[in-house]
Amino acid sequence: MLNFIYYPVSFVLWVWHKAFGYLFGESSGITWALAVVFLVFTLRAILYKPFVYQVRSMRKMQEFQPEIAKLRKKYANDKQKQTEEMQRLQKEHGVNPLGGCLPVLVQVPVFIGLFHVLREFKPGKTENYFFDAAGNASFIDASFFGAKLGAWVTLGQDELVRLGTSMTQMIIVMIPLMIAAGIFTHITARHSVARQTSVQADNPQTAIMNKLMLYVFPIGVVVGAPFLPLAVLLYWVANNLWTLGQQYVVYRKIDSEESAKKDAAVATQQARAPRPGQKPVRPETAEPAADTDGTPAPPAKTPGAKPVTRKPRPAGGASTGAATSAKGTANATGSANGAAKNATPNTTNGARGSTSSRPPARRGRKRR
Repeated sequence: MLNFIYYPVSFVLWVWHKAFGYLFGESSGITWALAVVFLVFTLRAILYKPFVYQVRSMRKMQEFQPEIAKLRKKYANDKQKQTEEMQRLQKEHGVNPLGGCLPVLVQVPVFIGLFHVLREFKPGKTENYFFDAAGNASFIDASFFGAKLGAWVTLGQDELVRLGTSMTQMIIVMIPLMIAAGIFTHITARHSVARQTSVQADNPQTAIMNKLMLYVFPIGVVVGAPFLPLAVLLYWVANNLWTLGQQYVVYRKIDSEESAKKDAAVATQQARAPRPGQKPVRPETAEPAADTDGTPAPPAKTPGAKPVTRKPRPAGGASTGAATSAKGTANATGSANGAAKNATPNTTNGARGSTSSRPPARRGRKRR
């Protein structure tokens, strides 16, 4: 029914078993242990980008967490409207909550697939998905410090002796793996919880999940270890070790990017701000362009200045020139007429024997 999970998991395990089998032998316990560990590494390498997307989504949700708190307070009595507004807000910020759950959701079927494939390695079987009879026999014969990777403690002493091991050997190998799995699970969860903001930590649902990750899951690994094959415990330890290293690298990278952005923003703000004691300099006003006829345009307006009345001028450059020429001709004609007029009274007065050239007295105006 779940062959679409079992076949890919067994194929990756088969590839790594063949690769390490050339170095240590196909029936070596180290070969099978490394095959399980690199099965984990292969899966987590594929999920690296979704994990980075998950971290970035969490960072974005932390940025608009106050807006989410306002929506919850505003629509406290209308859950449907609250959900719609939350989805709209997440869409505006480009955040998909389901994207953050992808790495965890993908690991669950892989864990189930590995558990099933390991339990199907049984004496007398001719095939186990991608493994043939020789591969099945090599896994059964392999021992990891005297313990069988496909066996678990609760099988009982008789069954363990039939598989070629003992209860003591199984417990000796199981206890360190069990303790390491529980400790690394707790450390991984603590590292994730430490990245949460105070607003997220105060959320009741988040607080419950944090307690589950910090205490219930590690205790569950320790309690369930006797019921799990040793190879699954190896898988759990390797998965948590990879998660710790990946969190360190990704968080450090994202923190450096955000720190660089903040430094760049501060530097830009400081570059734009005036120096201490320096008066702000206003940008110089551009000189107004002249008109097409050569007449200078009026100066630009200055704040607080009185309006300047512009004299009307004739339209067009040709008409202006014609008006200037006509004015010059009229001045010349007026000068000639004035000279002739002045000459006439002098002649008349000379004939009368008068040497006076004073103009006649003005007539007084009547007062009204």
